[in-house]
Amino acid sequence: METTRHFVATVYVVNDGATALHEHDKLDMWLPPGGHVDRDELPHEAALREAREEIGLDVSLLADADGPESETARSLPQPQQFLLEDINVTPEGVGHQHVDFVYYGEVDHRDVTPAKGEQDAADWEWFEPADLRARADELADDVVEVGIDAIEAVEDGRS
Repeated sequence: METTRHFVATVYVVNDGATALHEHDKLDMWLPPGGHVDRDELPHEAALREAREEIGLDVSLLADADGPESETARSLPQPQQFLLEDINVTPEGVGHQHVDFVYYGEVDHRDVTPAKGEQDAADWEWFEPADLRARADELADDVVEVGIDAIEAVEDGRS
């Protein structure tokens, strides 16, 4: 079985010690804002676009872009996590995977206003670390772990 892979970008949006998650209709799991990287965009741009579309907030990424620069190359904001996620698993194998650039970001309020065609604002919940742990039975392990790390990173001001 051939595995198809797509590049995606995710951003754990943090405000006042909590991160925003919604129950994804198609994947039937709780996730932060994110989606496929379009052909004409870079991963960090996709993360910011997805956050704007899905929750209507402009996110400040905690992402360093330190590194080599030249006339023909530049460093990009680096994700805090880089994950390979199995999406379509069958008895024959993994049919589809996401190569996920996972960023952490901060917003100054929690007024979720999704773009037209996106899930309703009421579908989004803000999870503090205790909430993530308490609802671990309905959240993927990586969502709990990365959600807590994102909250701590924003609170610590680390990138």
